[in-house]
Amino acid sequence: MPPDPLLSLSVFTALILVIALVFLPRRGLYARWRRLRRLSERALLEDALKHLHRCETHGQRPTLQSLAGALDVSADRAADLISQLQAHELVRAEGEDFSLLPAGREYALRVIRAHRLWEQYLAEETGVDEDEWHGQAEDQEHRLTPERAAALARQLGHPLYDPHGDPIPDLSGDFRPHAGLPLTATAPDRLLRIVHIEDEPEAVYTQLAAEGLTPGMELRLIEITPQKVRFLVGEDEHRLAPVVAANISVLPVETPEEIAVKGGTARTPAREGKPLSELKAGEMGRVAAISPRLRGVERRRLLDLGILPGTDIRAELVSPSGDPTAYRVRGALIALRREQAKLITVNPAIEGQVL
Repeated sequence: MPPDPLLSLSVFTALILVIALVFLPRRGLYARWRRLRRLSERALLEDALKHLHRCETHGQRPTLQSLAGALDVSADRAADLISQLQAHELVRAEGEDFSLLPAGREYALRVIRAHRLWEQYLAEETGVDEDEWHGQAEDQEHRLTPERAAALARQLGHPLYDPHGDPIPDLSGDFRPHAGLPLTATAPDRLLRIVHIEDEPEAVYTQLAAEGLTPGMELRLIEITPQKVRFLVGEDEHRLAPVVAANISVLPVETPEEIAVKGGTARTPAREGKPLSELKAGEMGRVAAISPRLRGVERRRLLDLGILPGTDIRAELVSPSGDPTAYRVRGALIALRREQAKLITVNPAIEGQVL
């Protein structure tokens, strides 16, 4: 029995469609697989450069074992990556010692710049959760071209630091280190400002983020022992293991007397104040500060609503569930969740002030 021409035509057409789907020059599955493979290979090479730069910055000697551990690959794969980087004149390898060449250092800084700019973008322009910033930036750092990174920097106002306090290299690769010391290397009973929170390893950063700690916060160190580090942020006491606390970098907050000795102008010390969330219905306060933890879209919303240092605010109505609370600001009634109000510090306002 001769083959059905219609069936043969259908099979042939289907075969052509499958071949086209797989082998189209730019949109076929094979082309996409090739692009993903090249991106994956390039990402590994760029991650290797980042590891070498990190070792260089921290005065550590990189090894094949440290590279394999950082990239989660075998030692043989790590050796192959070093050979490729050496062939591209990005790395100098002499026996078991290898280091970045100028071109490799420049390349590493471009990747680091893209990563930190993307984290700053997520923090300031989106509502992405803090624990997702690093992972998303790890992906985007391999996709952002120098031109797109430059456009992003302009959009963000050319920030010097990312949301963790890490310096962002400029187009020339120059950056300003935060110059902070580990919290564990400072003396107790001194007012300190957090300038950097280490975001790796992830387990340590997750614990620090859960404590609500961010660059810009001021703290007072109370006690350091081999078992714990105790400090105050406002009225809240925090206790961390020394190995965790060492991932917080701080600088001393100069007293008015110290500033005067240097010939500067002392800032006006803020009164202690209390969280806005502690105002009872009918009570009024004057905004003293907004925590650095409030950032991005959420912070801009508060500023747009007129919640600025020096602004008077009154608690008007607490919902039956206790959250949110309605506050009157500049004649308008707004609702804030308790978690938001806890991050706004207020001092007593002038009695009789008309809001």
